[in-house]
Amino acid sequence: MTATTGTTGTTTETQVDATTQVDASTQPTVVRPYGDTTGDGMVQVSFTLPVPHDKRAEGAALQLAGKMGLAPALLVHAKAVGPRHTFFIVYGSVSHLVDLSQVQVVERDHPLLTPKEVNAAIRERLRRPLVVVGACIGTDAHTVGIDAILNIKGFAGEKGLEYYSEITVVNLGAQVLVPELVESAREAGADAVLVSQVVTQRDAHISNTTQMAAAFREAYPAGEVPLLVVGGPRFEEGSAGQLGVDRIFGRGTTPGEVASYLVHALVENGRSRP
Repeated sequence: MTATTGTTGTTTETQVDATTQVDASTQPTVVRPYGDTTGDGMVQVSFTLPVPHDKRAEGAALQLAGKMGLAPALLVHAKAVGPRHTFFIVYGSVSHLVDLSQVQVVERDHPLLTPKEVNAAIRERLRRPLVVVGACIGTDAHTVGIDAILNIKGFAGEKGLEYYSEITVVNLGAQVLVPELVESAREAGADAVLVSQVVTQRDAHISNTTQMAAAFREAYPAGEVPLLVVGGPRFEEGSAGQLGVDRIFGRGTTPGEVASYLVHALVENGRSRP
C-alpha cells in the first residue's frame, strides 16, 4: 500500500507495509467490528436453515439475524441447497464490543528453529533419530493436513519433517483406528505421535482425540507415553489439557513450527524415550 504525503511544492510517496508490527500499547483495548467505516459494527455471517427457499425462508433468516443482534440486517444472498434447505449470507451491524485485554492466546515459548538447527539439536543432544508417527484417525480421510507437516513437499514454502535428516517419519495415512495407531507407535518406538483431524461433524475431532489420548495412557507405563500432538482447523489451542494431549496446532501451522516444538519438548525438556 502506498501513502502519499504533501510538502511545499513536492509530493513524497511513502511505502506502508501492511504486515508491519504495530505496538500494542498504542492500540485501543476495546474495539468494534469494521465494515464500511471505523467502528460501524458491521459483520457478515452465513448459515443454513432446513427450509425450502422462498420468501418465508428469507424472512426466517432475517428473524434469526435479528435474534443474533444484527440490527439492521440485510439479506445479501440466499440459495437453495436441495429441495429442503437454504443457504444464507446476512450483513448487518452489531452493538457488541470486543475487550482485547480479555483475549487469551497460546504464545510460543520456544525459538523457531531452521531445519539445520533442528537436525543439529537432535544429533548433538538426542544422539539418535527422533521418531515421529503421524495419522488421521477415525473416519477422517483428509490427509492434506498431516501430509503438509510430514511429507517432504511440505507447506507454505517449508519442507515437511521427512526432509529433516535426524527425524524418522512414519506416515500411516487416513482412517487409522486408534488401536492400530497405538500399536504402530509402539513398534516404531515413537517419540511423538502427530494426529490430524479435519472432520468435525458432531465434534468427532474432540471424541477421537480424547479416545486416542486415553488409549495411549492405558497402553504405556506412566511417564513413557509419546508426545501427543494434534492439529486441525476446529481445535482451540488452549484446550490441550482438557483433551489429554501435549499440544494443539491450529490452521496454518507450518512444518518448521512443529519441528521446533518437538525439539523443545523432546530434546531440550527430555521427554523422549531412552
